Amino acid sequence: MADIRDIEVVVFDILGTLVDESGGLRAEIRDALPAPDDGSGDGADGRADDRFVAELLTMWQRHVETEQRRIGQGHRAYADSEVIDTEAAQLVADRAGLTDPATIARLATATRRLPPWGDSVAALERLARHLPVLGLSNAARTALLRLNAHAGLRWHQVLSGEAVLAYKPAPEVYRLAVDTAGHPPERVLMVAAHAWDLRGARASGMRTAYVHRPVGDPPTDSDAFDRRFDGLDDLVTALTAR
Repeated sequence: MADIRDIEVVVFDILGTLVDESGGLRAEIRDALPAPDDGSGDGADGRADDRFVAELLTMWQRHVETEQRRIGQGHRAYADSEVIDTEAAQLVADRAGLTDPATIARLATATRRLPPWGDSVAALERLARHLPVLGLSNAARTALLRLNAHAGLRWHQVLSGEAVLAYKPAPEVYRLAVDTAGHPPERVLMVAAHAWDLRGARASGMRTAYVHRPVGDPPTDSDAFDRRFDGLDDLVTALTAR
């Protein structure tokens, strides 16, 4: 088990790691769907069918993943997350039969209103009393501004891949974090609930810590991350036990 007490700066992924991206999107999609008396075919409890909401959520997530991958492969010019989210919202609207422009426009900004995980706010505040804390996200700068305010996330600085016109796991996004930290990558810790994100950080020389969340991309047996934690409280304790 690697010692991480020599870390100088901590960098956090945000979507999925500090906020519940899947749960928040699911709730926003459900809220956008018409009420049962509008002929939607919802269940007797007046809520949209869970399977249909799950289908729409998967459609949204697949579009985002596909378009970010296409950009990373050079098959599409860079477009920020708000552009891609607007495309995803329109796909969901078309599948669900939504036609109200205001409803679709609000759905397109769903990632600005994602709820934090229960330990995120307090852990960030606690850690920030000891170490510089950065956020590093694929979300656009305008989305991050509103998301941080909504979720109550407090940073010393938050960074978007938009600054380098790339999406993680592109190496230039991690270099942005290391350059901002002002320390060698081996003294900068990347924290995420996604193994793919940590693999990218590790390939850039950063130290890595996986934090378990109910949804995410858990590590495999072959992933050599420095540490693995069940939650942020244990992570902060490990970092501040000096």
